[in-house]
Parts: sequence; structure tokens; C-alpha cells
Amino acid sequence: MSIDQPCILVVEDEPAQREVLAYNLEAEGYLVIHADNGEDAMMLVQEEMPDVIVLDWMMPQISGIEVCRRLKSKSTTRGIPVIMLSARSEERR
Repeated sequence: MSIDQPCILVVEDEPAQREVLAYNLEAEGYLVIHADNGEDAMMLVQEEMPDVIVLDWMMPQISGIEVCRRLKSKSTTRGIPVIMLSARSEERR
């Protein structure tokens, strides 16, 4: 991770979505690392300590919500901002 280039971890199981996010963030000058599942994301967070995590809500194996819970339960990672993405569309009636 570079001081001049903030690091963003993108966690998204859909390759096309992951690529679009990475492309746009890199175009804005961010260093982007990525994972396609929650297990890999947890390992990358420990190795790289990103500045921000962009996390898909609905993923196989471990949901984005569970990844977020695990991150916020650890003193070493609870301060990392997390942005949740969701394709859910619930209408309230």
C-alpha cells in the first residue's frame, strides 16, 4: 500500500461488476485489490490492511454482512470503513 495511493479492497463475486468497480476506482487514482468471496477478503484484509472496503452484500459461502461483522469485531480491522453494495430490491408496501 502506498501513502500516495489509497488502497481499496473490492469484494464482489460477479466478475463483470468487480472489473467495472476496479476500473473506475483505478481511473480515480486508487490502488485496487480484489477478492471474489468472503474467505479471500478476510485473508487480504489481514495481509494488506486496505484503507476502504467495498463489499457485496450477497455472496456465496460467507455473506458480505458476515464479513463486515467479523471485521468490526476485531480491534485491528474495526476502523476500516466498509461500503456495502446490494442488488436487492425490496419494496415496502
